[in-house]
Amino acid sequence: MPELDRLGPRLRAARQARGWTLEELAGRAQMSPSTLSRLESGKRQASLELLLPLTRQLGIRIDDLLDPRDRDPRVRRPSVQRDGMTIAPLTREESEVRAFKITYHPDAPRMTPRTHDGHEWMYVLSGRLRLLLGDQELVLERGEAAEFDTRTPHAMRAEGDRPAETISLLNTSGERLHLHAPAAAAEPE
Repeated sequence: MPELDRLGPRLRAARQARGWTLEELAGRAQMSPSTLSRLESGKRQASLELLLPLTRQLGIRIDDLLDPRDRDPRVRRPSVQRDGMTIAPLTREESEVRAFKITYHPDAPRMTPRTHDGHEWMYVLSGRLRLLLGDQELVLERGEAAEFDTRTPHAMRAEGDRPAETISLLNTSGERLHLHAPAAAAEPE
């Protein structure tokens, strides 16, 4: 059945979006990692007995793993508040590149620069954004963009007394850091 062809990759994308390893999700769903690996790779036929515990742990519906004929194009993911930012997802969880509208609030604590695998691209919609990137300290104005390797230590915050709004494109590692990692440590002022 062609509808089932994308079930394994969608299952893998849902697991990876939460930052879980095969072993972590398999343990939570009380199945072997090899069974989960075979489901994700399409080498094992999916059954309700296998999918129900997985979808419960992932917080998704079985329908989310299937390819609907008339898929609703709207993205319906909730915004997240953390570390002085409001992060609004603009793409589906299974997208390979993740887009976010990130609002950096001016009263946020100063963050310690962090690194992760990947690449980030950002565009400033409004306000001014201070970008610490390695040894550089830049202020990006409305209409400016920046692109960098995220293995370089980096941190961002609003510059001045107004919020800075950006559109940011990240890979899955960047999304995990921004949305799912424990809150970052603030630098003393």
